[in-house]
Amino acid sequence: MSDKDSWGSRIGLILAMAGNAIGLGNFLRFPVQAMQNGGGAFIIPYLVCFLVMGIPLLWIEWGVGRYGGRRGNHSTPFILDQMGHSRFWKYFGVFGIFTNIAVAAYYCYIESWTLAYVYHSLIQTFQSMGQSEVAAFFSKYVDVSSSTSGIPYESIVFYVLCLFLNIWILSRGLSGGVERVAKIGIPLLMIFGLFLAIKGWTLGDSGASENCTDCNSWLGMDYLWKPQFDSLWNPKVWLAAAGQIFFTLSVGMGTIQCYAAYVRPKDDIALNAMSAGWMNGFVEIVLGASIVIPIAVGYLGLDWVKENAGFSMAFQTMPFLFNKWGVLLGTMGGVMWFGLLFFAGITSSLAMGTPWMGFMRDEFGWKTSKAAWSFGALVLVMGLPTVLFFDKGVFDEYDYWAGTVSLVVFALAETILFAWILGIDKGWAEITRGADMKVPSIYKPIIKYVTPTFLLAVFLGALFTPKDNDWSRAFREGWQLDASSIIGNITHKGLTANRSYFATDFESEVSGTVDSIEVQSGGGFVVHIRTSDTQTKSYPFEAEAVARVAVGEAVKVGSPIARGSFINKVFYIDMARLGLVLMFAFVAWQVHRATVRRKRLGVSLNPVTNDDDLL
Repeated sequence: MSDKDSWGSRIGLILAMAGNAIGLGNFLRFPVQAMQNGGGAFIIPYLVCFLVMGIPLLWIEWGVGRYGGRRGNHSTPFILDQMGHSRFWKYFGVFGIFTNIAVAAYYCYIESWTLAYVYHSLIQTFQSMGQSEVAAFFSKYVDVSSSTSGIPYESIVFYVLCLFLNIWILSRGLSGGVERVAKIGIPLLMIFGLFLAIKGWTLGDSGASENCTDCNSWLGMDYLWKPQFDSLWNPKVWLAAAGQIFFTLSVGMGTIQCYAAYVRPKDDIALNAMSAGWMNGFVEIVLGASIVIPIAVGYLGLDWVKENAGFSMAFQTMPFLFNKWGVLLGTMGGVMWFGLLFFAGITSSLAMGTPWMGFMRDEFGWKTSKAAWSFGALVLVMGLPTVLFFDKGVFDEYDYWAGTVSLVVFALAETILFAWILGIDKGWAEITRGADMKVPSIYKPIIKYVTPTFLLAVFLGALFTPKDNDWSRAFREGWQLDASSIIGNITHKGLTANRSYFATDFESEVSGTVDSIEVQSGGGFVVHIRTSDTQTKSYPFEAEAVARVAVGEAVKVGSPIARGSFINKVFYIDMARLGLVLMFAFVAWQVHRATVRRKRLGVSLNPVTNDDDLL
C-alpha cells in the first residue's frame, strides 16, 4: 500500500466498501436487535436513523478520507490534524487506528468460528446431534482445553489460521488483495444468502411439529417486517436502531476514511457512498432478516425465538435446523451459512488493517508486507486473551469499549470537525466534488445540525441508560442507572458478587436453591443452583476447591458456595481495559514519533495543495 496505490476499478471500490460495511452484524446482530425491540417496531426508527445519521456519516467519512488522501495521508491522525489544525485533533485521530486493532482482535476470533464451522459442516460433524448437543458443541469449541475434532487447541489453531489469511491478503495491497477478495467474496455472499433466504421464505409451516401452533416461517417474517408506529415514542428502540447503524455501516472506525483516501481527487464519492450503503441495507434488511429468524420460527416457533433470540443462535441452533433438510441439503446449508458469515467477516476485518498500514507507510516508509505483518502481530497480542479467557469477560470488554463506545465518540467528534470546524461549506464542496449524482441540498443542514444531535443523543443515552432501559419510569420516578450504561460499566455496577480480584471464597451470583452438586469424573465438581422452575445457574470448580453448600440449601446473591483459591472475573475485565488503554497509548506514541520525524525532515504537518481553492 503505497502513496501511489489506488483502487483498480470503481466496482472493486464499491464492493470493498460494501464488504467493509457488510459484516457479521448484518446477519447476527440485526435480526436479534429487531426481535428484542418489537420486530416491526424496530424498522421505522432504523430507516430514519439510516437516512439522517447513516448516510450523512458515510458522506462525511468518504469526504474526510479523500480530503486527507489528496494531501498524502491515509489514516485519521494527520487527516484530522489537517482539518482541525490542532494537536488535539491529531491525537483524537488515534481512535481511527486503535479501534481497528482492538476490534480486529476479537472480530477475527468470531471469524475463525465461522471457518471452523464450515469445516465441521463439510465433515458432517453435526449430522447426528440433537439440539442440546449442537449447543454444547459451541461451549466445548471455545474451551481451549478441549477439542471437538482431535486438533489440539482447536480454537487457537483456527484463530491463528484466520489471522494469517487476513495478513497474507493485506500484504498483497489494495487492488491485488483487498479488492480481489471483495470481488469474489461479496458475490458469493449474495448467492449463499439468496439460497438460504429462499429456504426461509418457502419453509412456511412444513417444518412444524405436531403440537407447535406458531411454527411458521411467515410468522417470523411478519413479526420482523410489519411496521408498528407506536415504536416512534420509545427511546429504547431509537437508541437500539441508532446503535445498529454504527455496527452495520462500520462508521466511526477510521476504515472508510482510509479506503476513501486512495480515491483519486476528482472521482465521485457521493454515489459510491450511497451505493455501498444501500447494498449493505439490502443485505441486512432483506437477506439478514430472512434467514435465522424465519428458519428458526419455522421449526421451533415464534414464542421460542422471542425468548431465545441471541447472537449464539447462529452457532448453537442453526446447525441443528440444517440437519432437518437431509444430508445433502443440510451440508450445503451449513457450508453456505457459515461460508456467508466468513466472507462477511473477512471483508470487514481486511478493512480494519488498512488504517494502521496506511499510517506506517506514510510516516515511516514501511513496505506493504511489513505493515501487514506488524498489524497481524498487534492483533495477535491483543486477541489471544479473547481466545484464552473467552468466558472471563475479555471478549465482551473489547466489544463494548472498542466496538461500541469508541465508535460513537469518534463519529460525534469527526462530525463536529467536518461540519463546524472545517465548515459545512467546505465539507459540502468536498462531498459534491465530481459527484455522479445530485446530492439533495436538504442534507447540508442535516449534516450540520441533525446528525450531530442524533449522535449526541446516542452517546448521552448510553452514558446515562436508566435502570432496565425503562425511560418512561426514569422520568416519572427518578433516575437510576442501569448496569449496561457507560457509567454502570465503569463502576462494575452489574457485578453484585465476587467483586475482588482474588478470593478464597467464591460467591453465588444468583439467588435460588442448590439443585445438585455434580462430581466430575476427571476431578472437580459443578454446583447447580435452581433460580426458577425453568432456569438453572451452574458453577464448575476445580478439584482443589471445596463445596460450602449442600443440596437443597437456599442461597442468596453473595453467599459463599465454594472455598479455594479463585481469580474472579473482575480481574480479567480490568486487565482487558488496561490492555485497551495501553494499546491506545502505544498508537498515540507512534503518532508522536511520526510528528517528531516530520519536523526533523522538514515535512509540513498541514501541506496545501493546488485544489484547496475548490474547498
